[in-house]
Amino acid sequence: MTTVVPEWAADAATALPYPLLFATVSGAHLYGFASVDSDLDLRASHVLPPHEVVGLRTGPDTIEHDSVRDGVELDVVSHDLLKFAKLLNSRNGYVLEQLLSPLVVVTSDIHQELRSLAPRLITGNHAHHYLGFAAGQERLYHRTGQLKPALYTLRVLLTGIHLMRTGELECDLRVLGDTIAYVPELIAAKREAEHGPLPARAAAHLAADIPALRADLEEARDNSPLPGYADPAAVDALHDLVVRTRLAQPTPASGNSPSGVE
Repeated sequence: MTTVVPEWAADAATALPYPLLFATVSGAHLYGFASVDSDLDLRASHVLPPHEVVGLRTGPDTIEHDSVRDGVELDVVSHDLLKFAKLLNSRNGYVLEQLLSPLVVVTSDIHQELRSLAPRLITGNHAHHYLGFAAGQERLYHRTGQLKPALYTLRVLLTGIHLMRTGELECDLRVLGDTIAYVPELIAAKREAEHGPLPARAAAHLAADIPALRADLEEARDNSPLPGYADPAAVDALHDLVVRTRLAQPTPASGNSPSGVE
């Protein structure tokens, strides 16, 4: 179940104009059903220097960059550490998956510190993210008839159920769906075409399975051993990490304009 990440992915991430704390691969590569023409989703966190946070001229708290390399569409999104920390200290499953992705392109001591704090920031409220995300993807595959959002719906619900029951994050549908007989066939079809149609026989299975999985996620949420709120000590540690990392960034000499800011 190895996922191959291009060697140049690290170069693409470190080309961002600010110090990078980490970059990981998200999207279909993380979920175990990348197609031959899938784009590569890099998700990262950078850190702005203090003078681009506290003054009139502020740096970008989110950087987005699209390009094509070796025929692969590359989608890079990076959040400044403060924004990333605020999202992490919420029920946002997106940033949790980005932080804990096993497909690591760039790492640092700060990245490892964030990863160590993450389990103590996971709560039963993360179920709301997975229920909402799944509902949107379900509407999309009903409207378009495409396989991709159907796989996303399955993956999201199964990830949410696993997280609520175990407190552990698993995003690979090949692992999550190993007891669903038709999942390997759908993944194989998705690998052949990014925007291929949902097979008719699979649609019939999903019509029964999606409502059942949604009910399972709701039940898992209601009976989850996860707490209802983040560990206050972990939140304090996250705050200290942001402050410490920010203040460690260099400040330009007096009279110089902040780099990268108009």
